[in-house]
Amino acid sequence: MSGNDEARDGVSLTNLDQPLFDGADATKRDLVDYLDAVHDRIIPVLRDRPLSVVRVLRGQAPFMQKNVPKYTPPWVATVPLWAETSKRQVSYALCNDRRTLLWFANQRAVEYHPTLIRADHRDRPTHLVLDVDPPSAEVFPLAVRAAGLVRQVLAEVGLAGAVKTSGAKGVHVFVPIEAHTTIDEMAAATRAIAARAERLDPALATTAFIREDRGGKVFLDSTRAGGTTVVAAYSPRIRPGVPVSFPLSWEELDRVVPADFTLHTAARLIAGADPWADQMPEPQRLDSDLIDEGRAIPVARVQAMHEGKRRARARRAEE
Repeated sequence: MSGNDEARDGVSLTNLDQPLFDGADATKRDLVDYLDAVHDRIIPVLRDRPLSVVRVLRGQAPFMQKNVPKYTPPWVATVPLWAETSKRQVSYALCNDRRTLLWFANQRAVEYHPTLIRADHRDRPTHLVLDVDPPSAEVFPLAVRAAGLVRQVLAEVGLAGAVKTSGAKGVHVFVPIEAHTTIDEMAAATRAIAARAERLDPALATTAFIREDRGGKVFLDSTRAGGTTVVAAYSPRIRPGVPVSFPLSWEELDRVVPADFTLHTAARLIAGADPWADQMPEPQRLDSDLIDEGRAIPVARVQAMHEGKRRARARRAEE
C-alpha cells in the first residue's frame, strides 16, 4: 500500500493526496481526517436517517447521490424508500457507524444530507427546520438578524431551537418536536412561524419562494418538511475553502461568519465538546393554534409552481 493509500477500520482509503476539488485548498486526506475526527459527533446526526450525499469526483461536477451504487459493501446499512420525483424505489444508505462514514469519505462524499425522518418512523419528523437564506454570503449579518426574528416567534409560541451555520451563506434553525407530530402538522407550523417572522420585519425578511420576488431580502424557507433533507451539523460543503455546517449558541451568531468553520479548523474548534447535542432542546409540543394558522397558508412550492405557470401564460399572451 503506497503512502497515498491506507486502511482504517477495515476500509481501504485510496488516492489520499489528490486535491479534493478546485478551490478547496484541501486534499482527500483532509476530508477523511476531518470526518474521522468528528465521527462521534456527526454519526448521531446521521444515524437511522435515509442519507443523500454530494460527491465530487475528479474532473466532474459535484452530484447528489441518493441511490447507493452497485459496488456498495454489504455491511453498509440501507433502506428502500419510494422517491416521488423519480417515481422509483431508491435504496438509501444509513450512515450508522465510523466504518460507513470512512467508506463514504473514500467515495469523495463531501456533503451529508439526512432526512428529517428516521427510517423506522417515516411518517414522523423529528425536527421542525427553518432555513434562513440571505441573498449572498456577503450579507451574513442580515441572516443573523432574520434568524433572530425566528427565535422571537419561537419564544412567543413557547418553543426553543438550536442554530447552526448552513456552511453555505445562511443559517438553519432546528426545533426538536414530539414524536407523535405528523409531517402535515410540522409543515403547517413551519409555514406559520416563517409568516410571523416575516411580519415582524418585512423590510428584512420574506417568505417569497420565487427568487425574483424577494427584492434582496433574507428568504425564510419553510419548505423543509417530511422526507426532505437538510445538510447535517458538522458536514463539510462543496464551497471554496470547504466550510463546515457548524453549531453555535445564539449569542455567538453575530460574532462569526460561515467561513470561520472549515475542514481545517472545525474539529479543533469543537475540542472535546458536542455543541449540536449540547444546545439542542428537548422535543417540544407544537401548539394546535399555530398548526391551524399554518394550514391556512399556501404551500410555497405549490404556490410558486402555479404562479410560474400563470406568469408564463401572461408572457405568451403578450407575445
